[in-house]
Order: sequence, then C-alpha cells, then structure tokens
Amino acid sequence: MAWLQITFAVENTQAEQFGELLFENGALSVTMLDAADQPIYEPPLNTTPLWKETQLKTLFEIGTNADELLDELQSKWGKQLPFFDIEELEDEDWILKGTADFHAMQFGKRLWVCPSWESEVNQQDAVIIQLDPGLAFGTGAHPTTSLCLKWLDDHDLKGKTVLDFGCGTGILAIAALKLGAATAIGTDNDPQALDASKENAQNNQVDIELYLPEKLPQNQIDIIVANILANPLCELAPTLIGLVKPSGLLVLSGILHDQSAKICEIYQRFADVLEITQQDDWLRIVVQKR
Repeated sequence: MAWLQITFAVENTQAEQFGELLFENGALSVTMLDAADQPIYEPPLNTTPLWKETQLKTLFEIGTNADELLDELQSKWGKQLPFFDIEELEDEDWILKGTADFHAMQFGKRLWVCPSWESEVNQQDAVIIQLDPGLAFGTGAHPTTSLCLKWLDDHDLKGKTVLDFGCGTGILAIAALKLGAATAIGTDNDPQALDASKENAQNNQVDIELYLPEKLPQNQIDIIVANILANPLCELAPTLIGLVKPSGLLVLSGILHDQSAKICEIYQRFADVLEITQQDDWLRIVVQKR
C-alpha cells in the first residue's frame, strides 16, 4: 500500500486558499515550499509572507484514488488546477523517519541538546536539555540559536536573571537555568511559543516565567538574549536597553553579516559593543549597557 503525495505549483496569492481546499478534501498535511530558490530572510513583524512561486506538497492517506480526488478539486476550485506532480510513497513509520535526522548536539564545552530518543551523552559534566522538534522553532540546529547557546555555556550565569526575548521553544531560557542562572524569563508574541516553552521547561524540571510582550514586567535584567533577526532588533532597541540594568549585557542574534553595521550604530547610542562572533552567514553581537 502507498500514500498519495501530490505537489502543486501555485502563486503565493492562491496558496492559502488552495491549501484550505486540500484540507477540506482529506489532505493529512500541506507543506508550503519555495519553488524558485527565493529566500525570505527577514519578514516584517507580524507577517508571514510566501514565496512568489510556491509549492504545496500534500499527503493523502493510503488508498486515495488520485483521479477522483483531482476531479473533486477541479470541481470545487472552479478553474484550471495548478500544475501538479503525483507520487506514491511506500508505507513507512513517518514519525520515526522524521526523527531520524535529529540527534544530540553539543554547544560549547558542557551544554547538550538531546531529543527524548537520544537523551544520554558520554560526558561526565554534561548539562543536558531534553528537547524534541515541535511547533515552535529553536532546537539549536540553526546558527542563530547555536551562537546564543555557545555564549551561555561560556559565561558564569550564577545568580543572574536572564530574559529570553522571542523565546520560541524556550531553549535559551532553559539553558540559562541549567547553567546556573537564578531566574529565567521568556517572552514571545506567539501564544503557541509560550505553550511550547512551558511544556519544554516542565520536561526539563525547570521553571520559566512566561509572558506576552505587553505583559512583561519592567524588571531590571542582568542578561537579555534576543534571537529575533535584525529588523526587530533595531525597532526594539530602546525597549531592550530599557529592560537591562546598567552594565547589563544584551546578546543579539539573528543578524546577517551585512546588517551588523546598522545594529552596532543603533545600540552604540546606549551601549558598548563587546564582541561580534560569526557562524556561517550569521552573527552574534554582544553589547553592554552604559
């Protein structure tokens, strides 16, 4: 028996509507992909732009009749269907297949991020975060997260209050607590991210204070880690500087090389740049409030 996978080539203006039609007709999943190597590095805040040429890769259950399905889609769509490609996929354990490429990863000297199916490492002083891929981004695999984890591992956090601004999965706040921070706070404008952070904190036996940005207490923070891309970092500079105490540190990540000058120019109005570190195409900039 085989699953039915159909990939449709659609324009970005049609993608969401056509995706809804696919779900209405039994699609188990619909994944939107870039069809023309057109990366979207940094969308405006609160937007989810799509590529001009988008692929919808959709999966239907075993035994689905492709001809009948396409006739039904054609009837409901009311116009010519987008160009499509059909493929039959052999029945597999798709959960197992999806986790096969996610393994324990080391960041710095002590810190490890491990999935639940690979939760032990051969290192006596290892600090382990248990984290499975999920709804929110941030397992450590991307350079922007990796840069932050390595910085946390390399610094003495004992007694510090750390704010994970744009917390996603909560991985940076969890890391801070496991590495000795007294308090970790997470904030994100996506309620799903706060739910993911809460669940991941519970799985790691730590307690994170979690808030939507508008409800974030105006405490004076020792260290803010903000992995949120360059444009938001620029827009939020006064807010972030206002939250950190004098001589406190801001660890800024999600910055491409050609964006560093602008970031430094803005933050140098309030702070001193201590370091700029690169991993692949991405930078981490650490500043200290005056």
